[in-house]
Amino acid sequence: MVRALAIETSGRVGSVAIVLDGKVLREEQFSHGLKHAAGILPLIDRLCGELAWKPGNLDHLYISAGPGSFTGLRIGITLAKTLAFATGVKIVAVPTTRVLAENAPAEAAHVIVVLDAKRDQIFTARFERVDGVWAEREAARLDSLAAMLARAPRPVHLIGEGIPFHRQFIPANDSVIVTDEPLWRAQAWTVAAIGSAMADKQLFADPLQLTPIYIRLAEAEEKWQATHGAA
Repeated sequence: MVRALAIETSGRVGSVAIVLDGKVLREEQFSHGLKHAAGILPLIDRLCGELAWKPGNLDHLYISAGPGSFTGLRIGITLAKTLAFATGVKIVAVPTTRVLAENAPAEAAHVIVVLDAKRDQIFTARFERVDGVWAEREAARLDSLAAMLARAPRPVHLIGEGIPFHRQFIPANDSVIVTDEPLWRAQAWTVAAIGSAMADKQLFADPLQLTPIYIRLAEAEEKWQATHGAA
């Protein structure tokens, strides 16, 4: 019997799921951000308490590792590392792009993830459905939507919270399909499903080495490096 916790903090709305042998027993959403960070641990404690679980009873922790919101990822990864050091729970770092691909509708064969990176750039990845399973064709990267579309087969579905910021690059034709907005957000239950499968393959992360998949530095850090580098 494997007791697990799944955490998703990469987007505008986060979520936590309590999982038993790969099956989600409880899930709850919350707004991410520093002002909500203090509420995540009480939320986890309450959900575990409803099942008479204690943090020390957890065997696995599945964490959405990015790319996504820099603040949200820092909160989620820090929480995962803290729990691992405190309880010994094993961590599975689940790529957020893979989580988002699972949201695509059943008819989708090709998917491009669209997460806003500003300056007309996106954090993105491209997937193809092969025998019912999503295969990564382009790994998580910083790119432009126009460039990704130029390389992608058709028809292709777009998914992710960056879509509204890059609509000017989406051609008006039936071969580029914008998915429905409720599908743009990663969710803990999907993190749980992918994390459980990764755990079966022993794909655990070292908490000492675990860092978010940022793709690039935060804008403030880039400016700091540019200023101090110039100096």
